[in-house]
Amino acid sequence: MSSNKVENVPEISISFGGFTAMEIETHKVCLPPNKTVFQSLKHNFSEIFFPDDPLHKFKNQKPIKKFLLGLQYFFPILQWGSDYGFQLLKSDVISGLTIASLAIPQGISYAKLANLPPIIGLYSSFVPPLLYAVLGSSRHLAVGPVSIASLVMGSMLREAVSPTQDPALYLKLALTATFFAGVFQTSLGVLRLGFIIDFLSKPTLTGFTAGAAVIVGLQQLKGMLGITHFTPKMQIVNVLSSVFTTTKEWSWQTAVMGICFLIFLLATRHISIKKPRLFWISAAAPLTSVFLSTVLVYAFRAHTSAISTIGHLPKGLNPPSANMLYFSGTHLALAIKTGIICGILSLTEGVAVGRTFASLRNYQIDGNKEMIAIGVMNMAGSCTSCYVTTGSFSRSAVNFNAGAQSAVSNIVMAATVMITLLFLLPLFYFTPNVILAAIIITAVIGLVNYQEAIKFWRVDKFDFLTCLIAFFGVLFLSVQMGLAIAVGVSIFKILMNVTRPATVVLGNIPGTQIFQNVGRYADATRVPSFFILAIESPICFANSTYLQERILRWVREEEERIQTNKEQDMKTVILDLTAVTAIDTNGLEAIVEIRKMLDKRSYKLVLVNPVGQVMKKLESSRTLELFAEKGLYLTVGEAIADISKRFKIEV
Repeated sequence: MSSNKVENVPEISISFGGFTAMEIETHKVCLPPNKTVFQSLKHNFSEIFFPDDPLHKFKNQKPIKKFLLGLQYFFPILQWGSDYGFQLLKSDVISGLTIASLAIPQGISYAKLANLPPIIGLYSSFVPPLLYAVLGSSRHLAVGPVSIASLVMGSMLREAVSPTQDPALYLKLALTATFFAGVFQTSLGVLRLGFIIDFLSKPTLTGFTAGAAVIVGLQQLKGMLGITHFTPKMQIVNVLSSVFTTTKEWSWQTAVMGICFLIFLLATRHISIKKPRLFWISAAAPLTSVFLSTVLVYAFRAHTSAISTIGHLPKGLNPPSANMLYFSGTHLALAIKTGIICGILSLTEGVAVGRTFASLRNYQIDGNKEMIAIGVMNMAGSCTSCYVTTGSFSRSAVNFNAGAQSAVSNIVMAATVMITLLFLLPLFYFTPNVILAAIIITAVIGLVNYQEAIKFWRVDKFDFLTCLIAFFGVLFLSVQMGLAIAVGVSIFKILMNVTRPATVVLGNIPGTQIFQNVGRYADATRVPSFFILAIESPICFANSTYLQERILRWVREEEERIQTNKEQDMKTVILDLTAVTAIDTNGLEAIVEIRKMLDKRSYKLVLVNPVGQVMKKLESSRTLELFAEKGLYLTVGEAIADISKRFKIEV
């Protein structure tokens, strides 16, 4: 949409065809201030990589102050730690204990989802939260393993290495993938390349997450039914086939226990959704389920031999694992690829969750600092027996509702996990695996956001298509293929928007000097003898040929319309460049070619309101010389008024 309005009161008016062309002062279109090559490069570099101006706090500060601000920038805990008090600590202790009750069973469950030993999930809920508390800028982000990253890592690594036949190699690859995920995330933050994750559009993530949630839920039928021989494949057809071809392995005791606790977990989740003040019910439900199911299995262990349990978990804090990182061999490429994909997904979730809760409390987080914090904790985690971690939406929501005031809640959670690792692990020996499956199913149900898909259908059909492609790609192909196809579709959409930009015909709103799209505004009328077109995108090599052909087609169609309606002949074509934010050499050549072709048809081409950078390139390329003195105007109204007066156009 383009609009031009002249607010000055005219002295003389010329009326024709229902439009009043005001005799007003014609303003000159000015060039932007002249900049050196260095100044231009500096400005462009700053706008691309430093749009938030992170160094503004350092201006006009003494060296010692700059040093302190630098420490606070890299270690946000130093910024808010000096003002920390007992009241804040009390709130953070309560919220930290609350999320710990959720993090412990989720950590064990998500580790099994990634085909890793359950203890790895607890290790991953200890070291990373401590590091994030020092480096992170979000007050409410609760750090730990998440379902999507666990699922992707498990599905990608299992295609090449069996976690049951070669668990040592599988664990090495998982730790190595975590290391490369951290390297990738940190690199994005240091180089300020966070815009790369924006290629994962919301429709892509919504469809991918929903598809992954369905697959994850179906995979848990193995634990819910007590099946021992289950397919390692992730496609929905293979999973369902494996479920119904192993009916002889189904355990009714396992199924009954699983269904009962699943109903309990879903009921508590429903209560918390309906009454947010009762969030603690759903937060405590997983640990309560673990406790009750463990007691039941232990009490009736003579009659529950068919129900598999977690078994022995080694006590003690995270053992070092730097020596287990896998930097050579046939599977190195797989570890790097898995790490990058898991890194992107976990980074997207962590930054999005952090920004969501920051907006609810009216503070900002630095996306690039968050990337560095998440990346560093994953690199350190890979050396301390942890796998990929990030900010969890479910735990962060519980943390937020529990009244967390700072990242100290992560420290409290980590301390609780530490106590569990040191003293409480033997209590999990009789914990049934079916409870972990029920916890995972409850968690992933919330990832199927059908309301968002309905919104995509109402607002943008292409976004809805992208969502569906991601969803069905994950279900019927694979997790990574579904994601790759959906990203490809999103990039295709970007290319379509760039290569096929909108061009619209403008007409005058009667009684005003405003010009709008005639297809959008019914009262917008064409101005006799003038054909006004607006280009609504940058003009570059990708779309210059299309725009050239489309504009000439518009002119041809206008000629046919005039001939059919026997209206006054067209004499001037006006291109409104208000929405053209950039132009390259191909675009400049397209403007020249359009002018030449219109000259052959005896039409005058006029340009209106080119923005600063476009104007500068028109001038430096000498394209403006082709338009002489009266081929460039500030507004459509001024162009029509001046040309009408000079050539005395009459109806």
